[in-house]
Amino acid sequence: MNTQFNQQKPALVSVIAWMTLASGIVNLFWGFALSGTALVTIIGIICIPLAILPTIFGIFELVYAAKLFSNPPQAIKPSTNIAIFEIASILALNLFSMVVGILSLVFYNDPLVKDYFMRLNGTLPPKTPVAPEAPASLPEPEPVKDTLQGALVLEEPIPTPEEAPSESSPVEQQPEEKPAKPKRTPRKVAKK
Repeated sequence: MNTQFNQQKPALVSVIAWMTLASGIVNLFWGFALSGTALVTIIGIICIPLAILPTIFGIFELVYAAKLFSNPPQAIKPSTNIAIFEIASILALNLFSMVVGILSLVFYNDPLVKDYFMRLNGTLPPKTPVAPEAPASLPEPEPVKDTLQGALVLEEPIPTPEEAPSESSPVEQQPEEKPAKPKRTPRKVAKK
């Protein structure tokens, strides 16, 4: 028994417990009614063993529902056998139990309910790391835009220190161009 089970019970497990409890009560009364009817008729005396079966099955349902309601939870497995017998109770003309059996089988297949019962019983398989799936198609990377649109662009590259001309190397030096002097225009002086 798992004594350190602190996980909250999923809602579907509570729904299964309530449905099983209601079906057990209905089967008890249905079994008593069938047994009473069988005792009144002469042919029914032969059928008494079959008429008692819903009563016995109702008791099993009540015990299973009590285990589902227990606090702290008991180590219990999902009872698909009870659900199958609930479906088979249509042979005793009990439509309510048949619907409860179908719903119970559907709820037992829910992943949260399976996980709850596996944790409750301590039979949870070890978790293996799962690599995340890559998307089907990755978006194309955007081309890098020129961020120097308004920047000063040099016509000649800046030489590195190894390439820089030294004073001892014979490099043709071009004379520096002096800026052109502005032309002076003579002023005309107005005569009086």
